[in-house]
Amino acid sequence: MRILIATPEAVPFVKTGGLADVAGALCGEFRKLKKEVRIFLPLYKKVRERKTKLLDTGITISVPVGHRTVSGRIFSDQVSTFFIECDEFFDRQELYGTPEGDYSDNAARFVFFSRGVLEACKVLNFRPDVIHCNDWQTSLVQLYLRTIYRADSFFKNTATLLTIHNLGYQGIFPASDMATANLGLELFTPEGIEFYGKINFLKAGIISADILTTVSDTYSKEILDKEYGFGLEGLLKTRVNDLFGVINGIDYEEWNPAKDEFLPACYGQSDMSGKMVCKRELVQSLFKRPWNKKTARIPLISVVGRFSEQKGLDLIMQSMPEIMSSDVKLVVLGKGDERYHKSFLELSKKYGDKVSVTIGFDEALAHRIYAGSDFLLMPSKYEPCGLGQLISLRYGCVPIARKTGGLTDTIRDYDPLVSSGTGFLFSDFTPSAMQDALKRAFCVYTDDGKMMKMIEDGMKMDFSWKKSALRYLDLYKAALKKERPQR
Repeated sequence: MRILIATPEAVPFVKTGGLADVAGALCGEFRKLKKEVRIFLPLYKKVRERKTKLLDTGITISVPVGHRTVSGRIFSDQVSTFFIECDEFFDRQELYGTPEGDYSDNAARFVFFSRGVLEACKVLNFRPDVIHCNDWQTSLVQLYLRTIYRADSFFKNTATLLTIHNLGYQGIFPASDMATANLGLELFTPEGIEFYGKINFLKAGIISADILTTVSDTYSKEILDKEYGFGLEGLLKTRVNDLFGVINGIDYEEWNPAKDEFLPACYGQSDMSGKMVCKRELVQSLFKRPWNKKTARIPLISVVGRFSEQKGLDLIMQSMPEIMSSDVKLVVLGKGDERYHKSFLELSKKYGDKVSVTIGFDEALAHRIYAGSDFLLMPSKYEPCGLGQLISLRYGCVPIARKTGGLTDTIRDYDPLVSSGTGFLFSDFTPSAMQDALKRAFCVYTDDGKMMKMIEDGMKMDFSWKKSALRYLDLYKAALKKERPQR
């Protein structure tokens, strides 16, 4: 089976969130399974800055973007990843925008990339059996196959699958960008890609893909309701028979505390002594305080990830007096909305040696935080899957999370009656509900036997990518069996 993964980001080349982990890991798993797989990415400035050795194939493509034709050049990592170069669109410091807002020409940027993927397939003579698209940035690929490329025999037998990683990001643009996308006005209807007077790129994928997936089973059901559907719940209900949840995994080679080169000491289920070494190093480096038996007993809570309203960070802000009234330390690592940057930095000043905040993405520090922390706090408003809790379980860091989406599917709430569970869940999106979960966690923390059992049970969980990759292969086969309009 020839598989093409079209994605706006992928590890190890460029990353802003979990989508990058998914795309990169899937590609790796498919290679292990001896599948012919190619992954297509924009050639961002950040990719060049990695000084990754890329091969200039010498091949160029020409892509209509509105009333002009934009040229792109194809580069490769000489293995299975292809990059589409266009400095006008991708030679920028960030991928999609700055903390102040999205880039104003994002519609044109990803019109170029989506159609560029199809043009690149043709010039490279790679005829994919399945094109696996990801989020709004590549959703036009499927619509183009149903419209502009409908009569192109090159893609006659190509099926499509769209993974919705986060329905909250849809790629909504002014109606005038119909011309930018070179799409006819017959598609500017409620049954097409019109969305409250604008156009919606993600909707293009939803109406066009053969198969739809989300990144957890619970999230695939949640998005059918108004609370989580972001205005697309009605459309998704019409495609419920083609909608599936496939839980994300993590790369257990990268995320392995037994041989993690970023850690000051490695550890595993058979010998956990290294975890306390990691905690000591983290506390000393971030808080600049001496280490002693009393410090070792203080619960260390971490928050790692993107700073956005979705992540429930406002619950943390509102709960800080209550959290800080306990003898705890809080470590925060992430970046995103500017207002959270400012709020967290103010908290670090206010609470001094009890709160450490690092703005930005630091891969080495992220590994050290998961290894050195006792608890990971994820009070998400909604969470399609979440990768943080999967990593924390692997590293013996107990998650405290809201019961939503993939957090529901991957964390077993602690039951005190049988002393069983891998984390602490709360249902209501309120500061008091989160605070109650924290109190439950602190109670277990004081009992070394119960805490160690939770840690060991969490570390035994298997969220490796192989199972997810096999499920995607089954769905690719289902997509290939579906009847499609003649192309």
